[in-house]
Amino acid sequence: MADETPDLAEVRLQKLRQIEALGLDPWGQRFDDKQPIGEIRLLPAAGFDETKPGPKVRAAGRIVRARPGGKLMFFEIWDQTGRVQLMVRVNKITPQEWAVAQLLDFGDIVGVDGEFGKTKTGEPTIQVTQLTFLTKSLEPHPKDVYGLGDIEYRLRHRYLDMIYTPDTLRRAHLRVKIIRTIRNYLDTQGYMEVETPTLHAIAGGAAARPFETHHNALDIDLFVRIALELPLKRLLVGGLEKVYELGRVFRNEGISPRHNPEFTMLELYQSYGDYRAMMDLTEGLIVACVDVVGPTATVEVPEEYEEKGEKKTRMVPHNVYAMHGERHLRYGEKVVNFSPPFQRAKYADLFKEHVGCDMADEVAVRAAARAENVELEMAPSKGTPKVAKAHVVLVQELFEDLVEEKLVGPVFVYDYPAPLCPLTKRKRDNPAIAERFELYVHGMELANAYTELNDPITQEQTFSQQLAGMSEEDSMAKMDHDFIRALRHGMPPAGGLGVGIDRLIMLLTNTQTIRDVILFPLLRPQA
Repeated sequence: MADETPDLAEVRLQKLRQIEALGLDPWGQRFDDKQPIGEIRLLPAAGFDETKPGPKVRAAGRIVRARPGGKLMFFEIWDQTGRVQLMVRVNKITPQEWAVAQLLDFGDIVGVDGEFGKTKTGEPTIQVTQLTFLTKSLEPHPKDVYGLGDIEYRLRHRYLDMIYTPDTLRRAHLRVKIIRTIRNYLDTQGYMEVETPTLHAIAGGAAARPFETHHNALDIDLFVRIALELPLKRLLVGGLEKVYELGRVFRNEGISPRHNPEFTMLELYQSYGDYRAMMDLTEGLIVACVDVVGPTATVEVPEEYEEKGEKKTRMVPHNVYAMHGERHLRYGEKVVNFSPPFQRAKYADLFKEHVGCDMADEVAVRAAARAENVELEMAPSKGTPKVAKAHVVLVQELFEDLVEEKLVGPVFVYDYPAPLCPLTKRKRDNPAIAERFELYVHGMELANAYTELNDPITQEQTFSQQLAGMSEEDSMAKMDHDFIRALRHGMPPAGGLGVGIDRLIMLLTNTQTIRDVILFPLLRPQA
């Protein structure tokens, strides 16, 4: 096998021609009844013995390692379940197959039939009795010993990243499991999954800048959705009492470790519920996801052992999930305990504890803002309606700066200042407070829920106040009159919940950046 350098692309093309000259299709054909490599490795394996042959197996995978020799060659193939070594002897396969073996490169895909056993060194191995060529790789692959160390290269070549970075493939599998668990859990709770439009005439349901497009046939401008909320609420009016959607949402905004312009949201609504019902549902949903991920979560822990009478310490894998007898998962250097019930704390109480004053005390709040170098005379931040007083904006700024980072959690923060929540029902005994919660874990917001505002008169007034003075480029600069009309037909009292799926997967898979849980994150174009 030739040395792997980028200028060997032409050599690979020549090998393709040689494979064709042997009468073989270099792009392969159907290869039925292959066994996952992970399952093969679980079979009983003994040393190779002509009188006691091992289990017969059939596998297919990509070549990720090779050790050529004279009449004996070793390869390692990979599929999504694991790796296994191949032992190819000149006297065990046909002359044509041996000729093919001489032409194999890193990245080629082969199928094999053979006997499973162990070499003299104890390595689980398939002794090949039939070699089937399935696909030629015309581009050089990285050598397995080095893998893909360049993060930018990995993100731009995710297909290689999945092969050579085990954590990437692990996260991809876990993402599928988590989303399947969410669907199964909601289905058992009586929720109906629906699909709502991606293209909206008015971008609503959140305060964010949308992506814009134009429909040629109708000659109208449209917006790619920034939220799932308003169409789902229309379905409550229509009589669907428990609905949810797992959908892609698009916001024409910045990129950060916790933000990608295209991301996945879960939004759900329950007729005759409220934000406390949403707390119970959220807790159950997340615990169900933890129980799916937990048994695979490991961490290296020290273990003492004795060698030649001397005590030594080594690091061994340990299941974090069961480490303390409860639902524990590692996140960075911390361990999060997801055992219910989750902590529940009022916004005002947390503000007073960590900022040091009552959030209703305007003088003390301004003093605290000065101490934290927060600008006192500021325009309301994105998502805060214009009707909000500067005082409420300062309260939220201080909460974000001084409180959020201290929320270890999981903790439900509930009862927010009403001006921050234009789509939320107010508490009957205190209209200054909105029935809203956010779920935090180690300072990261995972979920947002309301007792939904179903009063069309108040909702129209709130929208009007929120939109007053906003620029035309802002996504919320238009009134959604059809949504108000739907409310006027009667939407039942309801609870609503939104969960950022990518952030949830970050947390459950111990991933520090959102781009590592999205298979194809948005990247800046290469120069």
